[in-house]
Amino acid sequence: MITLKILSAKKEFFSFLFFCTVILFPAKVFSQGNEKSFLEKATPDLITAFQNGRNEFWIMLNEQADLSSSGSLRTKEEKGEFVFKKLTETASRSQAVFLPLLIPKADTFIRFWVVNAIYVKGDLTLAKEIAAFLEVKELLPNPRMRVLETTDFISDAVTKKDITLTATEWGIDKTNAPQVWALGYKGQGVIIGGDDTGYRWDHPALQKQYRGWDGTFADHNYNWHDAIHSGGGGSCGVNSSEPCDDYSHGTHTMGTMVGDDRAGNQIGMAPSAQWIGTRNMNVGVGTPTTYIECFQWFLAPTDMNDQNPITAKAPHVINNSWGCIPSEGCNSSNYSNMETAVNNLRAAGIVVVSAAGNDGPNCNTVNSPPAHFEGSFTVGSTNSSDNVTSNSGRGNITIDGSGRIKPNVCAPGSNIRSSVPNGGYSTNSGTSMAAPHVAGAVALLISAVPSLSGQVDSIESILERTAVKITSTQTCDGTDPSTYPNNTVGHGRIDILAAVNYALTQIATTPDHYNPEKKLIVFPSPAQEKLSFRFLNSEDVVEIIVLNTTGQMVFKQPGAPQNNLLEISVSALQKGFYMYCIKTKGTAYYGKFIKD
Repeated sequence: MITLKILSAKKEFFSFLFFCTVILFPAKVFSQGNEKSFLEKATPDLITAFQNGRNEFWIMLNEQADLSSSGSLRTKEEKGEFVFKKLTETASRSQAVFLPLLIPKADTFIRFWVVNAIYVKGDLTLAKEIAAFLEVKELLPNPRMRVLETTDFISDAVTKKDITLTATEWGIDKTNAPQVWALGYKGQGVIIGGDDTGYRWDHPALQKQYRGWDGTFADHNYNWHDAIHSGGGGSCGVNSSEPCDDYSHGTHTMGTMVGDDRAGNQIGMAPSAQWIGTRNMNVGVGTPTTYIECFQWFLAPTDMNDQNPITAKAPHVINNSWGCIPSEGCNSSNYSNMETAVNNLRAAGIVVVSAAGNDGPNCNTVNSPPAHFEGSFTVGSTNSSDNVTSNSGRGNITIDGSGRIKPNVCAPGSNIRSSVPNGGYSTNSGTSMAAPHVAGAVALLISAVPSLSGQVDSIESILERTAVKITSTQTCDGTDPSTYPNNTVGHGRIDILAAVNYALTQIATTPDHYNPEKKLIVFPSPAQEKLSFRFLNSEDVVEIIVLNTTGQMVFKQPGAPQNNLLEISVSALQKGFYMYCIKTKGTAYYGKFIKD
């Protein structure tokens, strides 16, 4: 297993594993072709950067783990463990050949496995020697990236002492989240990951939802990771041992995902979901190294010593409200490492939500990673009138020549009130505020239909299929605004109630959609007085829920089968079609019945 660790040629004590690796793979004899290989494999901006002496760069290897078979695995847990093992095995084996060179000559290097690559800080001679390896695909720079700046900020709109508001925020209402809560789905059982400037974990609207808080004590192991190891110009310093936020941005986005202080500030989409987080920017500025380090941690969270990764503790969805535009050093020649990381997270069953950026209203303005990646679920911004905001990034994607349509969907992003680090609340605008609505919607969808956990394609398809088809007059690169998806609003503005109803009636009732080896017989149908459930395997039933055709919950009670038989009274129900959901400790059963 490869652990994330910074190695110093002068001070580091190497483990027995690394010692054996050096012995087994002696130093390579380099030819006079080092210069030629460097010019062929290094990007132009990296070549230019080396004119200033020592520099940071990435070694991208030709071999990347084949994760294609992960799609055949049924659960998120199975996918995560499979992907982790494949990635770490590939990296451990293929990176070993570089150690005899890096250990004595690099100032610092970090071995990654979420993408098979090595971050290095060293001189031009070292870079040229590395380029000569046949295993090397390319050498990439490490540009600085910035958080997506909000377009509006109203400071201290509500302080921590002013908690008189009782209504939910307009964006939460617009997406119909309260109606989903009324059905009993508030995100329970779902973990949301925040990838941002950090978080004020003990904010009144966030503390109860933090996975590291048990109501009395905080345990940040597996729940927090700080990728800032040097610099530390803000209040967080470096290697913060607890969640902190030196830029306010992250705390605001997390509030929109899960925020609820239980005292009137209902700001979050999924108030019963739990959250974990990473700090990938130092005062709003990050690099591919910090971003990829956080992506890696999310796939297999570690303890506070960056040891003992556990894939079962990975989140179901990650929000990314940041980007890097070409003027900051990102272009088609150097973001392949980050795109590979995003694709590998998807293979592990994790939804990667990304803000579309605030460079609108022109076309071709979704122009930075991770928003323009095919594997990112990209979100544009709308206002309270369901119009796309002028700043929201539009497609199509030209930065990589793909021409793909973006964004995928839109969500409320104008004048969004949420939490800020001082314990209070403020209003921001931008696609940074829209994306968290979608991450929260993913949590609601999975809490309603747990079998969707890890099914990234299905989750995204449901949100796209059920989106409200808001109109626009703008045509970008041939996509008519009256057809969907288009390059202005994607498939439209999300409607989580419609998404949950669709999932309950279509996805969840598909025969054997989840756990096909377990069977259930439901009788009689039509039912008049009682409805019976006969389990063919022993089950510990936790809860029974019955919904009408509009998705309203009409029946809910705990249950315990007797001799594998469970009965409920339906005499009080009106005639018609109904849906049932039986939750057990191991799985969930869904289906339909008729009340006569």
